[in-house]
Amino acid sequence: MGGYLLLAVGLINLRYQTGSDSNLSKSSLLIILGAVAFIATFIPVFKTLLLKRVSKMLALIILILAIAYGFLI
Repeated sequence: MGGYLLLAVGLINLRYQTGSDSNLSKSSLLIILGAVAFIATFIPVFKTLLLKRVSKMLALIILILAIAYGFLI
């Protein structure tokens, strides 16, 4: 769900900040992070890796930082 959230926030940000300086590069970070996380859940090797406790905590930290970045830009 976090990957989908980042993908959606990036696309929404891209649309609503049209005309801002370097909007594409700022929104692209969120879109790419979201797409990578979303796609990783469908690949069996990454799926088993993401089920480990350390990976969950790291993914949660990255998600929180990315959401904060989305609000700041």
